Amino acid sequence: MVDVPRRGEAQGERPGEGQGTASGSRVDRSGRVRPRGGRLDPIGPVPDGLCGVDEAGRGPLAGPVHAAAVVLDPRRPIPGLADSKVLAPARREALAQQIRERALCWSVVAVEAAEIDAINILQASLQAMRRAVLALDPAPPAVWVDGNRLPDFAGHSFAVRAVVKGDARVQSISAASILAKTARDACMRELAVRHPGYGFERHMGYPTPEHLAALRLLGPCAIHRKSFAPVAMAAVRLPLG
Repeated sequence: MVDVPRRGEAQGERPGEGQGTASGSRVDRSGRVRPRGGRLDPIGPVPDGLCGVDEAGRGPLAGPVHAAAVVLDPRRPIPGLADSKVLAPARREALAQQIRERALCWSVVAVEAAEIDAINILQASLQAMRRAVLALDPAPPAVWVDGNRLPDFAGHSFAVRAVVKGDARVQSISAASILAKTARDACMRELAVRHPGYGFERHMGYPTPEHLAALRLLGPCAIHRKSFAPVAMAAVRLPLG
């Protein structure tokens, strides 16, 4: 599922410094970017036209994982951007509306539970982020991704960097985290109507006691991630511990 309701001109003549993988960091064999000495790399200059990327929904037992890509407009600042996890729900929703109205361009992509089960949640998250970036038109000159792993952007010309805790340190990544989180929450509220009894509208698919109790009682439904251990155990009526 791809939601790209607004496209605009991505600003930017020239990417700034600190691009590629995180400056001064190394990439291990698994593709994880590891900060030097365990310290966070300095952010440094932010490139013009920077696209921030983040995901929401890696931990739940049900529903899709969402990712968002955002290019902010420096002429239309959005006060209060922060990591979506530290914002109250009402504040997240208000900021999401402002991001959709003021950003130069943005996109939100969802990877469904069946694909998560087929390729695993890490790869599904990376795929969602990759698809969100590639849905932007025009393509941004630089892409910064929250976390320590990068999607595969082989064949594309933009500079890419992984930023550990980027959702709290880079405004465009904060904006992406807000769009991904609010889009996923809205999706789970819709899915709660189609799959009643699990309480998806309250826990958003996370493994809360309420959710685990519903799994014991009802077993998994169509949107559960069957490769996740609590769901697999519920499918064969094993105790969830």
